Amino acid sequence: MPLALLALAVGAFGIGTTEFVMMGLLPNVADDLHISIPTAGHLVSAYALGVVIGAPLLAAVTAKLPRRRVLIGLMALFVVGNAVSAAAPDYHWLMGARFLSGLPHGAFFGVGAVVATGLVGPERKARSVSLMFLGLTVANVVGVPVATLMGQQLGWRATFLAVSAIGLAAIAALALLVPADHGHGEGAGLRGELRALGSLPVWLALGTTVAGFGALFAAYSYVTPMLTDSAGFAEASVTLLLALFGVGATAGNLLGGRLADHSLRGTLFGGLGSLVVVLALFPLFMRTEWSAAVGVTLLGMAAFTTGSPLQLMVMEKAAAAPSLASSANQAAFNLANAGGAWIGGLALAAGFGVTSPAVAGAGLAVLGVGVAAVAYAVDRGRGDVGGSGRVVAEHREARVESPSGV
Repeated sequence: MPLALLALAVGAFGIGTTEFVMMGLLPNVADDLHISIPTAGHLVSAYALGVVIGAPLLAAVTAKLPRRRVLIGLMALFVVGNAVSAAAPDYHWLMGARFLSGLPHGAFFGVGAVVATGLVGPERKARSVSLMFLGLTVANVVGVPVATLMGQQLGWRATFLAVSAIGLAAIAALALLVPADHGHGEGAGLRGELRALGSLPVWLALGTTVAGFGALFAAYSYVTPMLTDSAGFAEASVTLLLALFGVGATAGNLLGGRLADHSLRGTLFGGLGSLVVVLALFPLFMRTEWSAAVGVTLLGMAAFTTGSPLQLMVMEKAAAAPSLASSANQAAFNLANAGGAWIGGLALAAGFGVTSPAVAGAGLAVLGVGVAAVAYAVDRGRGDVGGSGRVVAEHREARVESPSGV
């Protein structure tokens, strides 16, 4: 695999760290800025809103620019957002800085996925995407716990300065390792990009992402009370268990990338089916400490097995606008984050018990299987059950036209 994938993974590591570290720093931020923890929680929403707005917008307006330059520019915006977060004098400045930090998130992963697949042959496309996403999953194992500890010991501002430094390292790696390219080729412009994004198969693929990852976040958003109130863990043990989730996510991400290169749709259905089973059994997993640890690991593995297949499927269904479609998939992921947490919260508020969000998540995963099945039926009707092949052809042409292979 090309070293350029390492540069993409470094950027993904920084993005994953800043996205999830705020959850662990909420009490510190609230105390320092003299606000309540629920008010501080809006900082998480501000970041997610930035992702949802920035992902398709930045991907669309930069569609005809050289992709290496776009990736470096997006990471520079990421550095600025985190640096402003570190220097924010009050809550409102921090809210704006978190929104700014989220803007490049989806576009970076979207454009990065297109670059990653262009660096390898058609038989390794999914694996290349999974290696870029490796930075995101490793961030949950190493980056978030270390950054949280740094924030607790040195102050939360030190955490965002450290994340800015990671962003600078990513910029250097992108400049050194990602080959120069010549933009989007024949690109159809903003209108053409939006038109390519408007097909039914694309929206069904995005809907599968929302339902599938909504299932994950319905449970994961409330995993701490499940671990403490149901499984009996002490609060001090939760960080270690969340690292186990990251280990499972990393394993699932690598497994999904490898399997999807052999059968993209089979891997997608297998991952979603596994997620249904794990979430349905989650109340049983939460009965003892050892089984809870197993359940959390399996949850990460099952959910992230579908990550690379979903990203690749969206790109294939919008072959004329792969950067925009891939970025839109990241926006869908963050909608799943917000929507899944809301649905899990409804189950808790209704008094169904501390593990009820996992059962609600199982229902969402079933919905994800249903949307994926409808997408398969639509493809069969169009004679495209094995994938359009247009992305493969596009990449082959690009590799012939450009020595960089991007």
